[in-house]
Amino acid sequence: MATVATSSSLNGASRWRGFFSGQRRWALGMLALAVLGFVFYQYLVPELDSSARASVNRWLPIISTNEALVWVICALGLNIVVGYAGLLDLGFVAFWAIGGYVAGWLMSDFFHQVNVHILGSVAETVPGIHLNFWVVLIIGALVCAFFGVIIGAPTLRLRSDYLALVTLGFGEIIPQVFTNGENFFGFNLSNGTKGITPVDPIEGAVFSPDGSVEFGNLGPFHLTSKYVIFVIITAVVVFISLRIRDGRLGRAWLAIREDELAASSMGVPLMRTKLAAYAVGAVAGGLAGVAFATHVGSVLPDRFNFSISITLLAMVVLGGMGNVWGVMIGALGLAWFNSTGLPQFGNAFNESFGTEINFPSYNYLIFGLVLVLMMLFRREGLLPETRTRLVLREPGRTELESMGAELEDPAPELEVLVRADEQAHHPVDPDQPATTKSSGSGS
Repeated sequence: MATVATSSSLNGASRWRGFFSGQRRWALGMLALAVLGFVFYQYLVPELDSSARASVNRWLPIISTNEALVWVICALGLNIVVGYAGLLDLGFVAFWAIGGYVAGWLMSDFFHQVNVHILGSVAETVPGIHLNFWVVLIIGALVCAFFGVIIGAPTLRLRSDYLALVTLGFGEIIPQVFTNGENFFGFNLSNGTKGITPVDPIEGAVFSPDGSVEFGNLGPFHLTSKYVIFVIITAVVVFISLRIRDGRLGRAWLAIREDELAASSMGVPLMRTKLAAYAVGAVAGGLAGVAFATHVGSVLPDRFNFSISITLLAMVVLGGMGNVWGVMIGALGLAWFNSTGLPQFGNAFNESFGTEINFPSYNYLIFGLVLVLMMLFRREGLLPETRTRLVLREPGRTELESMGAELEDPAPELEVLVRADEQAHHPVDPDQPATTKSSGSGS
């Protein structure tokens, strides 16, 4: 009986260790962090005194947290393209812009010539196209997936720097189309530099400070409700990313990232696999674009410039390419630093020392220094994927060491030829007893 009890307890302990190991431990930790964030902003911050509440609003405002979650969604999409498939993409902001304008087209009175309402959040007498936010999310994801295939198709035969240049070109073309789209062959596509404003509010749960929950339109001050929605979208993107990563398509992406020629030789369809990477990554970009449009309440073309693509790439590299949790931490950290941390540090520094330094203007200088230091001392990122960490930490050999190793270790084919040649010129008599050579002197 004691043996049975011991074995059952060991099995139970092993099951619990398996449940709290690896990806599940990270997932539960991030879920707990999201729940703590909701409790903190919804119930704890309103109970703080005025000075403590002011400090929270300065250093950790919920509006910056919501925007950071949008950055996380988009960075996870770029991680699929760059971290999983190894395709360097410098124009990922194009998908963010397309998703944002899909929200502007389908959640506003921009097309005032028509009157379409499908579970919208505004009165049916308002002209334009007004669809439900969750419907627009799906449509934005599908539209971006289509454009991901369109943009990825011309780059299938390109690698390395050439691939980066082509994606950079697409990333510059799409925002310029929206910027100058007020007269796109006689059609008002984007309202030009004026953008599309306002975007319909989200219809969802409204959390009151007293703990009650109502259902209605989310106004500009219902930030906790938007926080919950953005957390849900982030969780969906994380789930899709992890499931695909462990599946057949994810393994095909990793094979292409490690060695494209070897992957093709093993039967991996390069064209379909690369297009799938662009399409799935673009889906996350479209979700981020729709969420961002509802976050700011409008769609403006100057919000989709090239610097966003560079910032997203910095988030992926800093967090650890290929690791979902590392990318999330890198995105949250850089988004907070860019929107809140650096400006508030600059204000505190200027107040303390009486200076007037514009610290936010040096954000890209700081980003560059951080990336240089990361490449010198931790190339794999803060939380890299296991395979990436092993590859980047593998000690390399110099050219002279490689030549010496080749001279010390001759090819086995050469040894066989030399042995056969010795036997041909010096045949061994089978009747003669074998003798051994001695290294010492004497007979």
